Amino acid sequence: MASRSITRGLRRSALTVALGLCFVGGVQAQTNVAGAVTGRASAGDTITITNPATGFSRTITVDSSGSYRFSQLPTGQYQVSRNGADARNVVVNVGGATNVDFSAAARLDTVEVVGGGVINPIDVSSVESSTIMTAAQIARLPVARDTTAVALLAPGTVKGDAAFGNLASFGGASVAENQYFFNGFNITNTFNNLDFAAIPFEAIAEQQTKTGGYGAEFGRSTGGVVNQVSKRGSNEFHAGGNLFWSPESLVETRRSYYLNDGTLSADRSNNTTGTALTGAVWASGALVQDRLFAYGLLQYSDQGGSEAFSSSRGFSTSQTSTQPKWLVKLDWNINDSNILEFTGISDRRKYETDYFSTKYDDPVSPINPQFDQFKGTEYNRAGGETYIAKYTGYLTDAITLSALAGTSTSARENYSVTADGTRNSYQGTVGQPANGCPVITDARPSAVNRQVPSISGCALANFLGRPDAEDTRDQFRVDLEWLFGDHMLRGGVDIDNFESVAGESYSGGAVWRYGRYASTGYTGENEVVRKRVFQSGSTVAVDQTAFYIEDSWNITPNFMAYLGLRWDTFDNMNGDGETFAKIKNQFAPRLGFSWDVKGDSSLKVFGNAGRYALPLTATVAVRGASKSLYSEEFFTYTGVDPATGAPIGLVRIDNPANGRPIRYLNNEFGVGKNPETIADQGLKPMYQDEYIFGFQKQLADNLSLGTRVVRRDLKAAIDDQCDYRPIIEWALANGFTDDGGIFIEPEDKTQDSDIAVYNPGFAFCHLYNPGRDSTFKMDINGDGTLEEVKLTADQLGPDAKRTYTAVEVFFETSWDRAFLQGSYTWSKSRGNTEGGVKSDIGQDDTGTTQDFDYPELMEGADGYLPNDRRHSFKLFGAYDVTDTVTVGAALIMQSGRPINCFGFHPTDSGYGNSYFYCEGELKPRGTSGRTPWTRTLDLNVQWRPAFAEDRLTLKMDVFNVFDSQRETSVNEFGEDSAGNWQPNVWQSATGYQAPRSVRFMVQYDF
Repeated sequence: MASRSITRGLRRSALTVALGLCFVGGVQAQTNVAGAVTGRASAGDTITITNPATGFSRTITVDSSGSYRFSQLPTGQYQVSRNGADARNVVVNVGGATNVDFSAAARLDTVEVVGGGVINPIDVSSVESSTIMTAAQIARLPVARDTTAVALLAPGTVKGDAAFGNLASFGGASVAENQYFFNGFNITNTFNNLDFAAIPFEAIAEQQTKTGGYGAEFGRSTGGVVNQVSKRGSNEFHAGGNLFWSPESLVETRRSYYLNDGTLSADRSNNTTGTALTGAVWASGALVQDRLFAYGLLQYSDQGGSEAFSSSRGFSTSQTSTQPKWLVKLDWNINDSNILEFTGISDRRKYETDYFSTKYDDPVSPINPQFDQFKGTEYNRAGGETYIAKYTGYLTDAITLSALAGTSTSARENYSVTADGTRNSYQGTVGQPANGCPVITDARPSAVNRQVPSISGCALANFLGRPDAEDTRDQFRVDLEWLFGDHMLRGGVDIDNFESVAGESYSGGAVWRYGRYASTGYTGENEVVRKRVFQSGSTVAVDQTAFYIEDSWNITPNFMAYLGLRWDTFDNMNGDGETFAKIKNQFAPRLGFSWDVKGDSSLKVFGNAGRYALPLTATVAVRGASKSLYSEEFFTYTGVDPATGAPIGLVRIDNPANGRPIRYLNNEFGVGKNPETIADQGLKPMYQDEYIFGFQKQLADNLSLGTRVVRRDLKAAIDDQCDYRPIIEWALANGFTDDGGIFIEPEDKTQDSDIAVYNPGFAFCHLYNPGRDSTFKMDINGDGTLEEVKLTADQLGPDAKRTYTAVEVFFETSWDRAFLQGSYTWSKSRGNTEGGVKSDIGQDDTGTTQDFDYPELMEGADGYLPNDRRHSFKLFGAYDVTDTVTVGAALIMQSGRPINCFGFHPTDSGYGNSYFYCEGELKPRGTSGRTPWTRTLDLNVQWRPAFAEDRLTLKMDVFNVFDSQRETSVNEFGEDSAGNWQPNVWQSATGYQAPRSVRFMVQYDF
């Protein structure tokens, strides 16, 4: 037995070589939780695969085709032998197939053993584009310990807008179009697709980031797929613990915000990020030797921070978060043909935000903001528990069956408590608004330009959610694989049911907005105030079912063809459990090929074409298909309540939009909606077609280079359309008249003569596919009969367009003591819709943004989209300076995003300053410049002291070494809310790169 110091050196040498292989030019789908070993040998040979760590072993006999395959293998290191000899060591990664060729024509170095580790050649059994990162790789790199940070190392990914949490955008898609899996279970929050379970990071063994070309097993995504697997136990006992500490004192001061003339807009010099502390302990081993294994982890995180400023001169805040998490993984090898797995996870998180009034050195200028009086605390709870069970059965040498069942819950609890102990909350019942202080917005030009102090209120947040808000998922899937001659056939069924308890209300029941409203007849900025009321509350559901079948066909020993087909059904239900949108028979073909040009896995040419669909999220039903209330009123006022900021001396005046005192927006007046009237009767899901062509070449034993050309074309989108004008045209052309009741007059239908209401059957906004003919059902004249209103695409507005074109170049290299990987992506993302969300204005109403509501909103909308980053460079790696010291680096450089100019439409002001017009002139999307390039260099150093015998690791990470704080977003409103040109505000910074920070880690393994 080698001494520990020698063993350590050998293991590290092997790792540095293996680390250079995480950019996979394509990986054949092997299910989303396991891997495979494939190869060729002589007919009749017996091939045995063994996992030395667990004692798992299988033996199969090679059939007449000369091909063999071990499927559904848990990730890890294996030994493969032929006829009891010629053993070779291999690594099986998640979602990948490792080739071990025993045929006479195979190269002897197909699998090379280096210091006890392995080098895998180019995977020629591949059609997907993905990047695999192991826990060992991630530990050597200076990256944040979260899923998105790792995904952003992959080619073709960019960081999305801060309004949605800086999630990853894949291939030009919005950040709401991705799917996330853990141990085969979907952990995406389908409420709005903008969140996923926060798995304890220390428990992740591997992360596979699929950027395109994935097989028919995966669906419900038009962006990318992130696929993770957990660590697991083995026959050898392991335990350890670590502590990560990011001290507040080593975080650089964040840049302050300024208007274009240099006037200070928001002083952030007193802001802090707080000290972050995360600790974890874990243990793993065998409960029964060679049969039953366990891995368990406990993790606790605590972080605080404060912001002594508000751009509206409102509250200063101090936030703390606590995140106690745990994970348990059990693996039971019943025998060599049957395996049971269980995973239990808790990712509960608690956030508490204390609010204070803000005082300044100057009554007008926001210089030196300071905490003043305590106002109250907002409480948010998130996360929950996930339980997953999986069975794998190797029924024969050629047939493998797997079945998975899981359930998860995730809270979205929200309430607040004021300084006097009053609890403010919303119980989710429409008609019963949230209590507490109302929301105050001061949009008066003099306040926006810092000429007078802003009016502020006492509401701690704009919205109050429900304390019982929660999301629940139940998932079941079965997969069958059959190796038949030169064909590897796979098929399965995937059932995914999701339910959300949701609803929210403006704090205090209303938003009071001070500003100039010339359309009311009052021209001064201190005369009129607008009041809006919003409430929603329901329990909605999404049921999704999919079947798939695929064939990986080795037409010749060197050429593989992939043929796949996915069949999806989506059923969206409202708060009464009624279906309002059901999409059946959505077929998604997937085709691909892989050509091992020389037959030695040194040069691969590959390509694929596929269709990918995205269903509606649950949040669409909360407001669009269930009971909700949204009203608007205008008042003159004589003063302002100094305690609440609410206006006093109110006199209601007519709403300029309808000439009546109250206007209900989008026909939301607090009653249920007929589910038949919500969506186009022939609604299709959002889907796109994708094409990829590329090659990967091994230039030397330790160097490979590859490139891909990617094209994505959005074929259909889903959004809501709220333009009633074509419906009225249809009604008048089909025998209905205004007198017949297209608009229901108050004396006919209501008791309040001050209110004009559209009848409930006249659905104001509809879900539809922009650019397609649509058929809507609605009660035109309030007689209880639903008419079929057929409208052409031209009547409804423009087609939805989004294209993405990219060229990716990536390389991998390694030496005895180092590895280095990098990529360059040139891309264009163009169209008139970003997708599920709208980064232009930070709108997170997934699937129902303001795009396509009215044709006027789409004038000038065609151009470069928010996730268009023309150039993206990524470079990362690590170097063993000595046997005990390693340094790592990660560099990401990206060009800026397009800038727009939003203002008022010359003839239609219904959406305020949200049109592609400024000063009355059309300003097409993305034609107002770009934000600057961003460059971020992260470095780390880690030390494994020899005296600790490879058990102790000390590490320091420095993020954004050069403290580059360039603008990542700017104000894109060229006109203010009253239509006034604001050159001093337009294009002023609203977001910067995070400042330099330092993180320390100590870890002990035994």
